[in-house]
Amino acid sequence: METTFNLKNTIDSIVKEKGIDKQVVLEALEQAVLSAANKKYRNTRDLEAHFNEEVGEVELFEFVTVVDEVTDSYKEIDLGEAREVDPDVEIGDSLGMKMDASDFTRIAAQTAKQVIIQKVREAERETIYNEFISRKGELINGIVRRYEKGDLIVDLGRAEAVLPHTEQAPREVYRQGDRIKALITKIEMTGKGPQIILSRTNPLVLAELFEAEVPEIAEGVVEIKGVVRETGSRSKIAVYSHDNNVDPVGACVGMRGARVQNVVSELRGEKIDIIPWSDDIARFACNALAPAVVSKIYIVEETKSMEIIVADDQLSLAIGKRGQNVRLAARLTGWKIDIKSETRAAEAEMLEYASFDGSDDEVQEEVEASAAETPSEDLEQPEVSAEEPAEESVAESTEESEE
Repeated sequence: METTFNLKNTIDSIVKEKGIDKQVVLEALEQAVLSAANKKYRNTRDLEAHFNEEVGEVELFEFVTVVDEVTDSYKEIDLGEAREVDPDVEIGDSLGMKMDASDFTRIAAQTAKQVIIQKVREAERETIYNEFISRKGELINGIVRRYEKGDLIVDLGRAEAVLPHTEQAPREVYRQGDRIKALITKIEMTGKGPQIILSRTNPLVLAELFEAEVPEIAEGVVEIKGVVRETGSRSKIAVYSHDNNVDPVGACVGMRGARVQNVVSELRGEKIDIIPWSDDIARFACNALAPAVVSKIYIVEETKSMEIIVADDQLSLAIGKRGQNVRLAARLTGWKIDIKSETRAAEAEMLEYASFDGSDDEVQEEVEASAAETPSEDLEQPEVSAEEPAEESVAESTEESEE
């Protein structure tokens, strides 16, 4: 009874401490007893092990086939002997007989311990994997533990995650014990267990932060249509309201900028442009270039490109530092954007008109050259018709002189 009590307590303790399914532990125990029995009998017998919940112990059964004449004493039994165990048995039936497991209880216990430890580890790994695979794309809190070859090891509670060097924001430095928010981007099952990959550079980090700060986004009233980032420097987020009474930009900014400021603080000062989304690509492009003001816009649908004209004093603002503003706007809209100042656009227009006038002059010169090369006989008829009135006038003047 003491062994039974201890076995039950051990099973209950493992289930409670490790948080794994009781059936997993029972299967591990059954497998351990079966392995010990097969080792003792050198795999010559057909054995099965089952845990008896009522008595709280693992029972071992040997299965043999009922035959007329026994050829394998380990796997067969004659009919007469079989009917002493079960009077209703017939030829060809499989008869299960309970065996005494006391001979290898201690060996089974040691084997069971190792198997249970292994099964517990596997079950824990599977549990952790199943828990985090459903949280992919979610922003999660963790505690920085250490650096390993530039990668950051983050404690998530039940598991450790990796924030690779390539997924860390520039100029962000963490120390052991610092709290960190990162996005779960990938979960892989490896030989050492599930490997959880985090990111601080993914555009979804910005989207998740706004969803946590802005109730209207969480409720679906305001929708995030697009996010582009140059991590650590500047971001643009396009938002749209499904309720005409709710301003999407105002909802994201918050009272006195409190909401957006919380996001900026979490991203260590990254500048954020909140842009109203529009299904009119021209209006959306103008919004995306904010804070610059657009004067004119020319769209080419076939190539998904546009030429945008801005005032001279708005050109540097529209382009941004090292082309950052227009680059982010192009990525947000999905269109190729070419920006020109009003002065440059006017000069280009004048050059175009000048080129057009010059081509007309060339056409006129070609016509004149063609007329000069035309044969003289082609011009004889008009000369004749032009000479007739000339002869008459000469004759008239001669008669007048004779008189």
